[in-house]
Amino acid sequence: MTSTFPSISISTERLVLRPLDEDDVPALAAMMNDEQVGAWTHVPQPFTEDGARHWITSWAPAERTAGHGLDLAVTEFLTQRLVGIIQLTKTNWDIRSTELSYIVAPWARGEGYASEAALATAQWLFHDQKFERVELRTAADNTASQQVAQKIGCISEGVLRNACIARVRTEDGAWTQVRTDFIVWSLLPEDLEGTGEQFAGNGGFTTFPDWN
Repeated sequence: MTSTFPSISISTERLVLRPLDEDDVPALAAMMNDEQVGAWTHVPQPFTEDGARHWITSWAPAERTAGHGLDLAVTEFLTQRLVGIIQLTKTNWDIRSTELSYIVAPWARGEGYASEAALATAQWLFHDQKFERVELRTAADNTASQQVAQKIGCISEGVLRNACIARVRTEDGAWTQVRTDFIVWSLLPEDLEGTGEQFAGNGGFTTFPDWN
């Protein structure tokens, strides 16, 4: 039987992580059309609202049902504004391991939201889901993503040479692919000791299962 992540909400002092909803379509499309998102992800550019709707209503639910991973909208607690996405992919239920990635909207950068959301997700994985390993991969030139990994206590394990494809703008404004390295990071349950003190709220997070 395939294991799957539950449909849940995770709350921190400032954020609510919850399943994506069709109301998120306009904000998700706007976030994915950002230059930095285009450079460091494989999201199609330009990213349309139809693409956002397919992600929310079809792709993300199918990935969760199949046991492959989980997509969570990151929203501000006070305003309910969409400020980012947390993704769990390449989940291995036998060894209780998954790969975590994060995207922050351009209108919400510089607030520490990526670190807060990633740490709360990792705490939930270790405490509630009994996972033993969370892996992150950051492009060699993506220093902002590397800072998030370091902030939440990840350990750098090495470099996958030439394993990452990023995108840059050409002189005519089009996107072209460039090859670079991946830095591999890991987070184990013992790596989080004391880390949650950086973030308020019951050790960093509160969960609400069976989200509706």
